[in-house]
Amino acid sequence: MRAQVQQGLVLGMSTLAFTVCFMVWMMFAVLGVPIKELLALNETQFGLLAATPVLTGSLVRLPLGLLTDRFGGRIVFFLLMLACVLPLYLITLATAYWQFLVLGLFVGLAGGSFSVGIAYVAKWFDKQNQGFAMGVFGAGNAGAAVTKFLAPALIAFGTWHLVPKVFSAILFVTALLFWFLTAEKKEHRNTGGATLREQLKALKEPAVWRYCQYYSIVFGGYVALALWMTKYYVQEYGFSLQSAALLAACFSLPGGVLRAVGGWMSDRWGAQSVTWWVLWVSWVCLFLLSYPQTQLQVQTVNGIVDFHIGLNATLFTVLLFVMGIAFAFGKASVFKYIANDYPKNMGAVSGIVGLAGGLGGFVLPIMFGALVDLTGVRSSCFMLLYGVVWVSLIWMYLSEVRKRPLLGKQPPASQSPFSSIAQGEEHVRSANA
Repeated sequence: MRAQVQQGLVLGMSTLAFTVCFMVWMMFAVLGVPIKELLALNETQFGLLAATPVLTGSLVRLPLGLLTDRFGGRIVFFLLMLACVLPLYLITLATAYWQFLVLGLFVGLAGGSFSVGIAYVAKWFDKQNQGFAMGVFGAGNAGAAVTKFLAPALIAFGTWHLVPKVFSAILFVTALLFWFLTAEKKEHRNTGGATLREQLKALKEPAVWRYCQYYSIVFGGYVALALWMTKYYVQEYGFSLQSAALLAACFSLPGGVLRAVGGWMSDRWGAQSVTWWVLWVSWVCLFLLSYPQTQLQVQTVNGIVDFHIGLNATLFTVLLFVMGIAFAFGKASVFKYIANDYPKNMGAVSGIVGLAGGLGGFVLPIMFGALVDLTGVRSSCFMLLYGVVWVSLIWMYLSEVRKRPLLGKQPPASQSPFSSIAQGEEHVRSANA
C-alpha cells in the first residue's frame, strides 16, 4: 500500500510540476503579443522572441536526461525549477528586446523538465502500465492551455508585468511541494558507471533518428503552434487578445490532457499503429489549414461572379482541435517506442528525442515569421508543417509499415499489426548484443 501511495504521489506531483514548467515555457505565446506592440517587432522578431525559451529548453534535455539516469529525477527536477524562478521574475524589469531574449533563454530551462520527469515517472511503473503513466505525465503539456487562460486574465487585470511575477511565485511553491511529497529509489539510478560515450551509443541506431523525426512534428509542431496561434487569431480573424487566447487553447488543451489516452492506446495497440494514424490525421488537417484566404473572379455569360474560398474561424478551430488530439496521441506513442526499446537507457534516449522535438519547437516559429514576412500569407505556417508530416509518413512507410506481415499471416486481433516488427527489431538487438 505504501509503495502504491508513493507511486501515485510521484506521478501526480511530477505531472503538476511539468504542467507548471510548461506553463512558464509557453509564457511568451501570450506575453509576446503586448511586447510585440510595445517594441514594434516584425513577424520574424516575434517568432524569435516566442521561440527563444524553447531553444534552451531543448538543448538541456539531453544533459538533464543523463543527469536523471545518474542522480535520480527527484533532485534534478527540484533544482531545475528553483533555477528558473529568479530569471522569470526579472522579466518584469526588462525594457529592451535583447533583455527579453536573454532572460527568455534562462526561463527556457523549464522546458527541460520533460526529459527529467518522463524518465523519473517511467521507472516507477511496470512495462504494461508505462505507456499510460507516461501519458498522464505528458498531459502536463496542457500547461500551454493554462497559460492561455491565466496570462490574458492577468494582463486584463493589471499589466503584462503581472504575468512573470505570478508565474514565478507559482513555480517556487510547486518546487517546494514536489520536493516534500515525492520520493526516490536508489535502484532507479544508473549506478553502473556508464560513461557519456556509452550512454550516447543510441545515436548510432537508425530507430532513434526516426523517433526524433516523429517527435519533431507531434511535439515540435505542437509547441510551435501553441506559441503562434494566439497571434494568428488576432491578425487573421481580428479577435481580441483574450478571445484569441481562449480559441488557441482549443488546440493546446487537448494536445496536453489527452496524452494519457494516447499512452493507453499505445499500450493496447502498439506505438507504431498509433503513430501511423496520427501522422495521417495530421496530414489531412494541415492540407485543409494550409489553404489561404482566396478571392476568385469568374467570368460567366452573365458577367463577373466573385467567390471567396477560405476557412472561417469556426471551421479553423475545429481542425485545430482535431489536430491537437492527434498530436497528443502521437507524443505518447513516440515515448512508448522508447520505453519498449531502451528501458535501461531511457533518460539519455528520451533526452535525445526530446531535444529533437524541442529544436523543432524553436526553429518552426522563426520560420513561420520569416515565411509570413516573405510571402505575406499567414497560412504558410501550415504549409511548412504539411511538408514535415509528409516526410515523416514516407520515412515511416519505408522503415516500418511495408514490413508488416502478408495477408493471411496477421497477428491476433488483440495485437498491433506492427508488433511483429518491434519483436523482430528486439531479436536483432539481442543478437547484436
